[in-house]
Amino acid sequence: MNSASTQNKKTNPLKAYFGRIRAFQPNARLYLIGVVLSGISYGTYRLLFNFYVLSLGYDESLLGQLITISSTASLIAALPMGYLSDMIGRKRSMVIGWVGSSISILLMLLFPTHLTFILANILFGAAQSLSQVSSGPFIIENSSEVERTYLFSFSMGFTMTANFVGNWLGGYLPKWMGLWQKVEATSSAAYGWALSLAFLSMALAIVPLFFLRRPQKAADEEKAVFAPFQFFKKQPTLLMKLIFPSFIISIGAGLIMPFINVYFRTVHHQTDAVIGTIFAWGSLAMAIGVLIAPSLADRFGKIKVVMVTQALSIPFLAIMGFVPIFEAVLVAYYFRIALMNMSNPVYQTFILEKVDPSARGMVASLNSMAFSFGWAFSPVVSGWIQVRYGFQPAFAGTILSYAMAVFSYWLFFMRKGAALRSLD
Repeated sequence: MNSASTQNKKTNPLKAYFGRIRAFQPNARLYLIGVVLSGISYGTYRLLFNFYVLSLGYDESLLGQLITISSTASLIAALPMGYLSDMIGRKRSMVIGWVGSSISILLMLLFPTHLTFILANILFGAAQSLSQVSSGPFIIENSSEVERTYLFSFSMGFTMTANFVGNWLGGYLPKWMGLWQKVEATSSAAYGWALSLAFLSMALAIVPLFFLRRPQKAADEEKAVFAPFQFFKKQPTLLMKLIFPSFIISIGAGLIMPFINVYFRTVHHQTDAVIGTIFAWGSLAMAIGVLIAPSLADRFGKIKVVMVTQALSIPFLAIMGFVPIFEAVLVAYYFRIALMNMSNPVYQTFILEKVDPSARGMVASLNSMAFSFGWAFSPVVSGWIQVRYGFQPAFAGTILSYAMAVFSYWLFFMRKGAALRSLD
């Protein structure tokens, strides 16, 4: 039976792939609709928010502070939000999270003051934390082992494709809104009206969530108040090994990723429209990568795919940081973003499959905290470095952290005998 199944996968890879997709449950399909709408919102917001703040007369120092504030809020809120998600369920948690994200964007548009930016970014970080730590356990509870990795990948792939649309729109919306309002495309009014569409898309994303039904297996699970903590007490070494790579990656990612739009503008002198197009195609490259990843994981194993794809991304990151030719940097950007991110849903599946159902929200929180840590503190350091030394030292720090993460996968899971010891 196993031999026939293996042969079938070899001879009919497309049939097997689409068979996994057809296995998606109704809840999963509704969730993916919400993912698309929120992804369009986030793609537009991510591209334009920095420019919106700068257009109001603030500088890059405030941008670094806001990124740090939002990420710190996510970091601090992650553990209690994971506990809340385990207690009240994934549907309520995601609704609350997306409502909070919508309100935070609206506040920054209606009251664009220094204090409002700080408070709204605290709310945004906490709300994003709640929705993020709930999404992984939601997918686990609304899928079987057969299609689970594919659903994780489609969730991220749809997000990236929606980001493509949001980035592309974001590159042109300020110009269109400027013409409509008879103001400059780089004015705060043009950016504000463009971001209002990001708010609308995020608000619409909440609608499909109201139609979700509680899966039977989640309903049957007892919500023991201390169950997550009991699991942590039993498996501290396993948790450390699962979470540590995300922590190391976050330190490097926080040095560069929040400033990529600024990098293309200041170092390579590109316009908003060009940067929006770059981001859009980058999101599409990520989407293609994450949609390919499940098939690779089926064939080679989850951890091997994670380790190899992230390792292959490092040379392209070096090209971005140290080659002054824009065309080479652009190609490297697309390869790096696809390779580095295609492993994310695979690793997330791997993590949540290794923990007790009662602790999934809390474990997702720990992983979110680990990834938020670098984004909370690295942007401030990176902003200081950029002002004094430019982008190259920040790129070097990112390369070093990614290399350490790749080594940790090998050390914890790929080294002879390591996988068995780490998962006992």
